[in-house]
Amino acid sequence: MNKLLIAAIAGTLATTSVFVSADAFAATSTESSAAKAKRPAPARRLIKRSPKAEAAAAAKIDPIPEGAVKWSCKDGNAFYLKGDMKRDAIVTVNWAKKDYRLPRQDTTTGADRFHDSASGMDLVVIPSKAMLFSDKDSSRLADECMTPEMAAGGPAPTQSNALIKNAE
Repeated sequence: MNKLLIAAIAGTLATTSVFVSADAFAATSTESSAAKAKRPAPARRLIKRSPKAEAAAAAKIDPIPEGAVKWSCKDGNAFYLKGDMKRDAIVTVNWAKKDYRLPRQDTTTGADRFHDSASGMDLVVIPSKAMLFSDKDSSRLADECMTPEMAAGGPAPTQSNALIKNAE
C-alpha cells in the first residue's frame, strides 16, 4: 500500500507541476512583453553634420559665374556662358548647375566651337543660334539657344561676326 500511495502522490505532483509550469511560463512571457513595452526605446543617435560636410555638399553645385550671360533655349532649357567668344581661348559654360571650361576648337565652317573631351561638352555657335551637345551619350542637350540681344534681332557674339564687321 505504501507503494501505491507514493505512486499517487508522485502522479499528483507531476500533474500539478505541469499546470504550474505552464501558468508560470505564460505569466513570464506576458510579463516580459509588458516589461518590454514599458521600457523606453533606446535613444537614437542624432547625426550632426560638420561644417566641412555641409560645405562639401554645397560645393557640388557650382554657382553661376559672375558676369555670365544667360542663353535661353528651346524647350525651356538655358545655360550661362562666361567669356568673350570673339577672343577668349576658353569659355565657361554653366549647365545643370555645373561649370564646364570649354577650350576653343578650330573649324572650317566659320562656326565657333568650344569642346572639352574630358567632360564631353560641346558648344557650337553659329550666327543665328547656339547648340549644346554631350559626347558622353551623343545627345543634343540644348538647341536654338539665344542671348537676349539675339532674341531682339542682333547677331550672335561670335568670332566670325566680329571678323565680318572688321572687314567692312
